Amino acid sequence: MNKTLKFGNKTANADIRKLSDIIEVLLDRDILQSSDRELYYMYRDLSLSRSDYDIIKAHHLRYDITIIPPGMVGREYVKTKGHYHPKVPGTDHSYPEVYEVLGGEACYLLQKKERGIITDVILIRAFENDKVIIPPEYGHVTINASNKELTMANWISDDFSSVYKPYVEHHGAAYYMVQDGLIPNPCYEEVPQIREVVPKSLNKEGFLKNKEIYGLVRDIEKLDFLNRPQDFEWDC
Repeated sequence: MNKTLKFGNKTANADIRKLSDIIEVLLDRDILQSSDRELYYMYRDLSLSRSDYDIIKAHHLRYDITIIPPGMVGREYVKTKGHYHPKVPGTDHSYPEVYEVLGGEACYLLQKKERGIITDVILIRAFENDKVIIPPEYGHVTINASNKELTMANWISDDFSSVYKPYVEHHGAAYYMVQDGLIPNPCYEEVPQIREVVPKSLNKEGFLKNKEIYGLVRDIEKLDFLNRPQDFEWDC
């Protein structure tokens, strides 16, 4: 796997996640005894030009690309570590995020926690050109359950750090995705049935089906919801 990414006329170095980095959130946590290996590659804080960079930073945003090659980690399909976002200071809303599948197929597994209990689990299967918004209050894991390399982009606020602890404490999300389907994680006291939904049309929000979300750097106000979710209506 190439550990650099050409973006415009610049080359970005990967922030590499290895098996040892996510071992605590796996169904089979003893597989590290064999060998460590690279799982996925994150290219953060990308921009095509200095002027784009200045616009992005002025709006407290960040544009990233993540590449997840296909494979298995024990009985599970390869996945990200999983995380929640903190609440926007002074509000009851956590920061949202928006993803776009640039190539391959993604399974986004979302979960909502209220008073320590998982009250909602959503599975979204997304394909090339699909856009998916992670709404406030939902943690999420990205899974590559295909035999193709997954490349995805995201816009996110640059004003916070992700919260991994709840996923680590429960050794993963509410469900694990294995070859036979999704199985509940016994480390959770109880989990609801999964709601599987298709990616919504986001044309009204400015995310056009056949246009990459990076282009919103030219219409950056459409991303205001990433820093001010309390000013928008949310329907999950």
